[in-house]
Amino acid sequence: MRKRQQSQNEGTSAMSQAPGNQRPNNTCCFCWCCCCSCSWSSDFKPPNHHHHHPSILASKVLITFRNEDRGDNAGRPTHTTKMESIQAVEECQNPTPDEIMSWSQNFDKMMKTPAGRNLFREFLRTEYSEENLLFWLACEDLKKEQNKKVVEEKARLIYEDYISILSPKEVSLDSRVREVINRNLLDPNPHMYEDAQLQIYTLMHRDSFPRFLNSQIYKSLIESTAGSSTSES
Repeated sequence: MRKRQQSQNEGTSAMSQAPGNQRPNNTCCFCWCCCCSCSWSSDFKPPNHHHHHPSILASKVLITFRNEDRGDNAGRPTHTTKMESIQAVEECQNPTPDEIMSWSQNFDKMMKTPAGRNLFREFLRTEYSEENLLFWLACEDLKKEQNKKVVEEKARLIYEDYISILSPKEVSLDSRVREVINRNLLDPNPHMYEDAQLQIYTLMHRDSFPRFLNSQIYKSLIESTAGSSTSES
């Protein structure tokens, strides 16, 4: 009986050590459930400055910093908001070199272009303050809505995602603005978050934007654009 149990244990041990049951050394603990962070990889090579359109250069810069950010924050938990499906990366027209350069002089101009917002959003992600731009975008989306039921639903989701103190993506608002929001919740309307939106917009302009201009994300795009313009001329 003891010999039979011993042989069974040896067989089980051998199976656990078989190559087919070993986890690959280069996978993270989530790869076995097919997580998107492990399945999506893109290697970025510096542009060779031969007729690259600014939109291609911008996308390469974004891919580079997304991958670097993914590596730096491998152990950091992520929080998905209910409204994020609305604020997916925006489709945008190709920015011209002059337009990209103009962003450094005018925050309002950058925020009016989807390409500028996408690049700024990547920077905010590195500072863990992406929720500020997501909140601003959600408010812009709410302003366009006319259906009362949809307005009520979107207003509630915005509150749960960005205003509630229980939300991991709560934005920083003063008590006066919060009181206005709480009153507006009794009868939601498309412009109920305007005061809060202006406060966050001002925060991004004064606090985040100067650092964005000095960031490697923006500098890399400027350098790539300058090199592309030189080669084309």
